[in-house]
This record gives sequence, C-alpha cells and structure tokens, in this order.
Amino acid sequence: MRKTPRPQAGGATELAESARAMVLFCVACGAVAGALLPVLARLLLALPWAPLEGPAELLTSVPEPVLTLGTITVGVLGGLLLGFTAVHESLSVRVADTHVTLTVRDSSQEFGREEIAVFFRDGKQLVLLGPDGLELAREHCGLNWQRLADALTAHGHTWAEQDPHRAEFRRWVPGTAGLPPGANALLRARAQARKDEDHAEEARELRGELLRLGVVVRDEDGRQYVRVVAGDVSG
Repeated sequence: MRKTPRPQAGGATELAESARAMVLFCVACGAVAGALLPVLARLLLALPWAPLEGPAELLTSVPEPVLTLGTITVGVLGGLLLGFTAVHESLSVRVADTHVTLTVRDSSQEFGREEIAVFFRDGKQLVLLGPDGLELAREHCGLNWQRLADALTAHGHTWAEQDPHRAEFRRWVPGTAGLPPGANALLRARAQARKDEDHAEEARELRGELLRLGVVVRDEDGRQYVRVVAGDVSG
C-alpha cells in the first residue's frame, strides 16, 4: 500500500500512499465481511440464546443467492466508502532541499528549511520540531518510514529515530505544578475530549492551544505526558 518516492520538478521527492491499493484493500475486506455475514447470522440462530436474534432471523429470511449477493454488495459499497475516506485522510509528504510540504484532508502545510530542526517518528505519527523545541506538526502517517527517512536525509533534513526531547516529558495529572497559567485547564479538557472519538478534532485544537503556551503534549497508553519549552512558562 505504498508508493516508491518519485522525483518532482526541481529535484523534490513526493511520498504518498497508493490510493488504488487502499481502496482495493478496503473493498476486498468489505466483500469478505459481506460474504461472512449470512454465515454468522445462521450460527447465531443455532445458539440456545443469542443477541440480535431478531435482526439475524430477518436477515436469514431472505432466500439465497439473493442474501449473499446482497450482503456482498453492501460490503463492497461500505468498503468503497471507507477506502475513499482513508485516501482523503492519508498523509503525503513533498520533500525539497529548501522546504517540506505536508498534505492531508485537502489541506497543505509548508515549512521552510530554517523552520525545521528535526523530523522523527512517534508511534504512527510523523512529528516536526522547530529550533525552539516546539512541535510544528504532528500527523498520522501510513508511509514507509525508512523511505521517508531516506528522502528527508537525501535532501539535507535531519531525521531522528525518536524524540530528542523524550527524556524531558513527565506524566500529567490534574494540578501538575510548573505549567503556564491555563495549561492544566486545557489538559483537563483535552483528556475529556480524547475519551470520545467524535471529539478528536477538539483534542487536536487543544494541543495547538497548549503549544501556544509553550507546552508540548504526547499521548501514551491513554495518558498525557507534557514538556515545557524553556523560556515559555509565564507563571
């Protein structure tokens, strides 16, 4: 599901996941799920007691081969929708000697070489740090990490295997001392937002607010860890 980096005009390199491969993979998974649905419904009805017995009976009342063809069709359509969503949400990276451009969700961010100190991987996320230690960007990344690292270093950018400031993070708990005024309130709100996937964008916005206060936050095992950039604490 990955494309080989390809040179662009001016010597730049662009890395992007294969849209066709992503869509085909999701469609295939949807078709398999659709084909298995009638089988699972019959297995449920064979049990002495089963949840969703009513829907299972309704489903199996449809004669074959209409039932299986119908569930496969629904699965394919669902996979197609999921595939297009995955393509829309996927990250592409354009690397040049003078700048790097990140594109996701029809939105692009361009960072000049002088703005970037280092790139590194944090789990499934690509992170850019500025010379002051603050995060410039943090995006979910499905690209081949080695190819991405090779492309960045080939154009003279710095790649690190992990966050060079990792040892400076400490676990946040409500009322943590030493944070700028307002940071604890933002972290409480972000902890609440992260409990609900529907509030993912709100959690992202709260991360941005914390960065404006000079607080870098990273997530690990459902917990928030914070790092205060030297010189940015206002209280």
